Amino acid sequence: MKPLRLVQITDTHLFGTPAGDLRGRVTLPAMHAVLEAAAADIAAADALLVTGDLVQDDPGGYAHFHAALRHLRKPVLCLPGNHDDTAQMRAALLRDGPFQIGGWRDLADWRLVLLDSTIPGQAGGRLVPAELDTLELALASAGQRHVLVCLHHHPVPMASRWLDEVGLENPAALFGIVDRHSSVRGIVWGHVHQAYDGQRGTVRLLSSPSTCAQFRPGAEDFAVDTRPPGYRILELRADGAIDTEVVWLERFAVQQQQRESASPSSPSSSVA
Repeated sequence: MKPLRLVQITDTHLFGTPAGDLRGRVTLPAMHAVLEAAAADIAAADALLVTGDLVQDDPGGYAHFHAALRHLRKPVLCLPGNHDDTAQMRAALLRDGPFQIGGWRDLADWRLVLLDSTIPGQAGGRLVPAELDTLELALASAGQRHVLVCLHHHPVPMASRWLDEVGLENPAALFGIVDRHSSVRGIVWGHVHQAYDGQRGTVRLLSSPSTCAQFRPGAEDFAVDTRPPGYRILELRADGAIDTEVVWLERFAVQQQQRESASPSSPSSSVA
């Protein structure tokens, strides 16, 4: 049977102004570059998955996100990150278009569960009792479907001291529920601005690079990587297996270097 195909983008960090800059990268054209590069993959996908930090503490950025994807004729499944304002995110996106925020979505042989791991005003995350109850209900009622659990904060260490200080505070609560349900085949997240591919028992663990700046893997202190924007393709098979690859926009990196060499570096913003 044809696998369920997803494209995951994450951490777009948009501003109200189109010139909004994050660590030397103007985030809106970077997102548009990713969407353009991924156009054929998105056209072939059953849904677009967006794992948080749509904006950089600026609700004006939601208008740009909405404008870029409102006419997409397939689900755009979103969850908030620590830089998002969930109420304003809902108000901006749910007025029209293909957007869903939170809850779960059944597609083919799979159930996709969208969790909110944010703590207002904090960079780190936690799954509050209501979100854990949502997860338990989603898994208990999934029937014969395989399940992909999606959240913003990383539930396993990334071997990076500063980054692991702002990960998920209560991963044991998440895994306590997951371990009771053999239907869970994968957990995916954003937040870490880098690609990760691991395994916990029979559960695949995956993160995707940001559509803008990346964090240097394994760094003790905060450091920006030289990797370009990227996105992840997920193929969820009927037997529960997950095939996946990360696509990096190497051509964008070359163009960015040319622009930076031609102009002074711009002020940077916090991204964690």
